[in-house]
Amino acid sequence: MNASEARDLTADELKDRLLQLKREQFNLRFQKASGQLEKTTRIGEVRKDIARIKTILGEKTRAN
Repeated sequence: MNASEARDLTADELKDRLLQLKREQFNLRFQKASGQLEKTTRIGEVRKDIARIKTILGEKTRAN
């Protein structure tokens, strides 16, 4: 998800997406710890998506 796609979503949709990403991050960390993680770059991608969504949510709340 890039920033322009995220800005088109509503605040509720962004919160739902954030929750999904946090769950995915937890699962990725669990897989890494148990040695089952094959695509290690996904961890960084998820972290960046979480930061991007948090930034856009902050922008939306300050705009209101």
